[in-house]
Amino acid sequence: MTHASSTPAAGPETAATEPYEKRWLALGVIAMTVLLVILDATIVNIALPAVSTDLGITAASQQWIVTAYTLTFGGFLLLGGRIADYWGRKRTYLVGAAGFAVASALGGIAQNEAMLFAARALQGVFGALLAPASLALLTVLFTDPRERAKAFGVYGAIAGGGSAVGLLLGGVLTEYADWRWCFWVNLPVALLAIVLAVPIVPESKAPGDTRYDIPGAVLITLGLASIVYGFTRVAEASQTNAAEAAAANARAAAQGDPTLVTPDSGWTDGAAWLFIVVGLVLVALFVLLEMRTRNPLLPMRIVLDRNRGGAYLTSTLVGAGLIGAFFFLSLYFQQVLGYEPVVAGLASLPTTLGVFVSAGAASALVPRVGPKPLMVLGGLLAAAGLFTLSFVGVDTGFWVLPFPGQLLLGLGLGFTFVPLSNLALVGAGEHDAGAASAMLNATQQVGASIGTAVLASLSVGAVSAYTADVLTSGADPQDPAVGLAAQVEGYTTAFTWAAGLLVLGAVAAAVLVKATKEDLPSGDAPVHVG
Repeated sequence: MTHASSTPAAGPETAATEPYEKRWLALGVIAMTVLLVILDATIVNIALPAVSTDLGITAASQQWIVTAYTLTFGGFLLLGGRIADYWGRKRTYLVGAAGFAVASALGGIAQNEAMLFAARALQGVFGALLAPASLALLTVLFTDPRERAKAFGVYGAIAGGGSAVGLLLGGVLTEYADWRWCFWVNLPVALLAIVLAVPIVPESKAPGDTRYDIPGAVLITLGLASIVYGFTRVAEASQTNAAEAAAANARAAAQGDPTLVTPDSGWTDGAAWLFIVVGLVLVALFVLLEMRTRNPLLPMRIVLDRNRGGAYLTSTLVGAGLIGAFFFLSLYFQQVLGYEPVVAGLASLPTTLGVFVSAGAASALVPRVGPKPLMVLGGLLAAAGLFTLSFVGVDTGFWVLPFPGQLLLGLGLGFTFVPLSNLALVGAGEHDAGAASAMLNATQQVGASIGTAVLASLSVGAVSAYTADVLTSGADPQDPAVGLAAQVEGYTTAFTWAAGLLVLGAVAAAVLVKATKEDLPSGDAPVHVG
């Protein structure tokens, strides 16, 4: 291995301080697979109706098409980060990309919901290798603060805009090809990235102790999985109870019975609470183990640092609000406004436009003003965008609310993700680069899983309450207009709560983050690249 100091050279550079000459080409290769991982969380959203119809997936379980991916992705990220650090970041990247391609192929040939859910879960596992290896490689390759800000600007643009790109690509493939191409499209991209990465991307490993913390990996994976499954059961119970109550009310109305059945809340599901509590206990045991083990999977110094802790909390809240918002926005465009899949995808592009504009600005501003002002501004802008979307109706024109709402959301996300990516690595030595990177991805993905489940439950509750109110007034429960208005009530409720989550993220950044522009990572630790 070649030893290269990552401290920016103040004068003429020597061979020892020369940055890796192919670093910008490597960024392009890494960006391809980062986009794959990000957009795969939403690419199937537009295809949900077609997938559900083709494979016979019920409305109560269709969210598992999204959750199976985000759950395993988030659950295995911490282990994936350590594997990247210890086994080699390039090697982990290549294996992750190859495995992701295989899992995508399996998803494309799925014949039933079990096979599809398994393929999505497998995508998440290999994505958990690919994502932290990618971000850790960027940390190693870009050692100059300004260059690193630009690299993270690209990463932030992909992280914020990839979800909307996934909606567009999913719409195009669903309408003009088949929903299965939402999976098969990953194969050529992953294979091209592998072919290019072999000669372009350098290998790097963490120095020092590289023993794996297997007990810690088991505890945190099972704990996170249990928590998310518990929240998902809440959402499923809410949807099932609402469907049963709606059917009972329709039968009663047909018989002239004015009595209304109010659906039970999904939060009364005892099994759901059992999984949530067990998950919290396992996470607590994981924390205790990490404080006592010599070579922890997640060193507590990474999380307990005030700046990184603030970044991770903000990431969790943003992930919870963002993925849930895209989930409901795609349903609103198709099921309420009646957009074809490709039109629904195009209608999601304002978010990407906003991200690209603000991510470019943020990459230039982070070295000048520091991460905190941009994170607070970004959170508030994104929340304002979602709050704008909470006013949509059954026949709202696209340019009236969806366009400005999404544009604001995108601007906010760009200003949030670029400094967030920088901040998550403040003070993290080379030994912990993969773990710190993985924690950033893990918080966002676990937040996405929990957010999707919680927002789905709140949405179903709002639909049930609206329907009950309308039926009480004597409306016909079979009237399609009643059903559409109820759906919109559910979606707008979800947008409102998602906006609240993003406001909380901005507050967390304002209160916890103390880092200034002088504290941003400048590569003070030596970097081993070979």
